[in-house]
Amino acid sequence: MATAVLSSSAPHRTALDRWVVLRLTRPWFWPLSWAGAYFGMVVATGDPVPAREAVPATVAAAVVLGPLVWAWVFALNDLHDLPSDRRNPRKATAPLVTGELTPADLRRCARWSAVAAITLATVAGSTFFVGTVIVLVFGWLYSVPPIRLKTRPGADVAVNAIVVGVVGPLGGWSLSRPVLDYPPVLAVLGLLLAAALYLPTTVIDHVADRTAGYTTAAVRWTAAACYRAGLGLWVAANALWLACCHLDVFVDRDSWLLQTVAAPLLVLVYAAVARRPSIPRLAVVAIAFAIPAADFLLAYSLA
Repeated sequence: MATAVLSSSAPHRTALDRWVVLRLTRPWFWPLSWAGAYFGMVVATGDPVPAREAVPATVAAAVVLGPLVWAWVFALNDLHDLPSDRRNPRKATAPLVTGELTPADLRRCARWSAVAAITLATVAGSTFFVGTVIVLVFGWLYSVPPIRLKTRPGADVAVNAIVVGVVGPLGGWSLSRPVLDYPPVLAVLGLLLAAALYLPTTVIDHVADRTAGYTTAAVRWTAAACYRAGLGLWVAANALWLACCHLDVFVDRDSWLLQTVAAPLLVLVYAAVARRPSIPRLAVVAIAFAIPAADFLLAYSLA
């Protein structure tokens, strides 16, 4: 993808340029999409490994949800966040800030990644194709003026919660089952989890955003209010998750000891980490949640 994006403007560029474009896509965010889609896939099939006939669709979905969608999202985001990023020490090494990429490069990257995502999504089925188009539209609405949901408090949280917490898992589910069969409780759980994880990200950059005149959730409601709201959402998500386990909503099991112990610990981890958030710290929270989630999926696949 990197070669296709940049070749028209600078055919002499080397593998270093591919690395610059790869950095633009933030590979550390790819697992966020993959985890949700994998969860949806396992819940849909009861099998942690896709069937042989489903492998092409699964691989196509992984490429779309990983590098292609994030390339689209971050190319648009960086393109329209330049005034804020120039004032943000955390973004000092961003390719557009450093001049390694130009606005024209980012536009090409967004265009090519969208075309590639839509094309490859057809391999994963018509439902996944529609979901991919929806995600791309949300990515546009989030970053691009005049709508620019990123600067509309509440809408910025909602669009991320819907895409990451609902559409992502639905993508994995849709590879083998109709989307209308998706359990509503999982949609609610996904919304709560994704919203709780997104709110602290608005706090990370709220000083630079305020200086640039961007009214994000943290700028409008203060960092402290976002912390309290995020913690409340996280508590609600863990309570719902624990209730589903102990009420045998999805799996009959004699003991949910790991889930019972993990839930309050996850709340404590979030409470400690989200007070002074950073992307690595929030990654710790997500990884911590993956432990009881993996236990649940194991029980589900063995049921």
